[in-house]
Amino acid sequence: MAAGDFPAVDVCPSIGREKDTVVADMDGTLLRGRSSFPYFALVAFEVGGVLRLLFLLLLAPVAGVLYYFVSESAGIRVLIFATFAGMRVSDIESVARAVLPKFYSGDLHPESWRVFSSCGRRCVLTANPRIMVEAFLKEFLGADVVLGTEVSTYGGRATGFVKEPGVLVGKNKAEALKAAFGEALPEIALGDRHTDFPFMSLCKEGYIVPPKPEVKAVTIDKLPKPIIFHDGRLVQKPTPFLALLTILWIPVGFLLACLRIAAGALLPMPLVYYAFWALGVRVTVKGTPPPPVDKSSTQSGVLFICSHRTLLDPIFLSTALGRPIPAVTYSVSRLSEIISPIKTVRLSRDRATDAAMIKKLLREGDLAICPEGTTCREPFLLRFSSLFAELTDELVPVAMVNRMSMFHGTTARGWKGMDPFYFFMNPSPAYEVTFLNKLPQELTCGAGKSSHEVANYIQRVIAATLSYECTTFTRKDKYRALAGNDGTVVEKPRRQGMGC
Repeated sequence: MAAGDFPAVDVCPSIGREKDTVVADMDGTLLRGRSSFPYFALVAFEVGGVLRLLFLLLLAPVAGVLYYFVSESAGIRVLIFATFAGMRVSDIESVARAVLPKFYSGDLHPESWRVFSSCGRRCVLTANPRIMVEAFLKEFLGADVVLGTEVSTYGGRATGFVKEPGVLVGKNKAEALKAAFGEALPEIALGDRHTDFPFMSLCKEGYIVPPKPEVKAVTIDKLPKPIIFHDGRLVQKPTPFLALLTILWIPVGFLLACLRIAAGALLPMPLVYYAFWALGVRVTVKGTPPPPVDKSSTQSGVLFICSHRTLLDPIFLSTALGRPIPAVTYSVSRLSEIISPIKTVRLSRDRATDAAMIKKLLREGDLAICPEGTTCREPFLLRFSSLFAELTDELVPVAMVNRMSMFHGTTARGWKGMDPFYFFMNPSPAYEVTFLNKLPQELTCGAGKSSHEVANYIQRVIAATLSYECTTFTRKDKYRALAGNDGTVVEKPRRQGMGC
């Protein structure tokens, strides 16, 4: 059959399809992009690091030649081997759950999604490894069945080879569809290339998705489930060119990050702002910060209530103020403590102990806290812990925003000690610190408001300033979604006389 035998997906009616079953290909059909290389590159980098990404990039031309001049199956086999060989299956599943959905969801084809989402039962038939796509398709697109290439494993690790019947292309797709559905085949089939025609011809209706690079992806508000939490270090989808650029930049970026971190840690805080600008780190300050508290008086220090974007929030707050502000944190790596230019105090998660610690620090001067308890990359604010509102009425909300072009400075799955390095490895990272008005006395606990009312009010004020959305999600929700745990860090006992 030829492409002309199937009408374009644009003419497929989507009304009254609740009882119909749809089966769709993935790359070039459900997704606008026809290449799966960027998603293999994401898995390669997030699990295997820069060397695995380099290995994949070196084999990509071989995969391309095989794909276009020999067979699709041969090209995809090379990508699977280069990416997965030797990887722990649990690591691949972790990346598929925490990293890939953000990139997949940003590339949904509007016409394909219109038809796919209108049907009562949804199936995806793809040449991509099932382990790589199933989490996204089922959790975020509501797919009932995912049929993909099965990767061979041994001892909990991927071998890089595929199981029989091989890569799902051409007749293999048709056979997989018949095996899954038997005689009750789907009513609608969506595909984009000639190797999809065998399975499309089995269904009552078949529609082709023509390549239209100019078509815009489905907007976030039309997704069935918003992606609030996601992980991974790479900001942009790594095309072959961006992957090469990333590999070449990492050595340079790491040296630059070390220089920036050294400047922040060794220079007096009033000079850090100017040093950052000279080193390409942009810091924008808005609003009027309060003056430092007079330590000779009995006045309590100001508690800065910050939205949480990275663990560097208190450092950039101090940079904006020109003086070091101690910060209380829920968890921070030992390395981050050592290189931090400000005092950091860990919270124990015991309410009475933490309250006593914060009160003691406020008697000594100003203090910063991020009541969300963890970071969020998307334009949402997590639930604010109300503990801070019970301890002082001297509250100044601070809205924090940052910009990164290559690397994310946060992680839920990786080692947090690298967070500041990844942030400063960006060519020109930026922070915007907005000081809001001090909380009026009549809105504090001292005036009879409950701590929850105060915390929720400050959350709404910061969200309105940033045009963010308030949520009731917590640190536990984030880590359960991304890392499969509740985010609790078990601190190892320190040896006496060691460390500082």
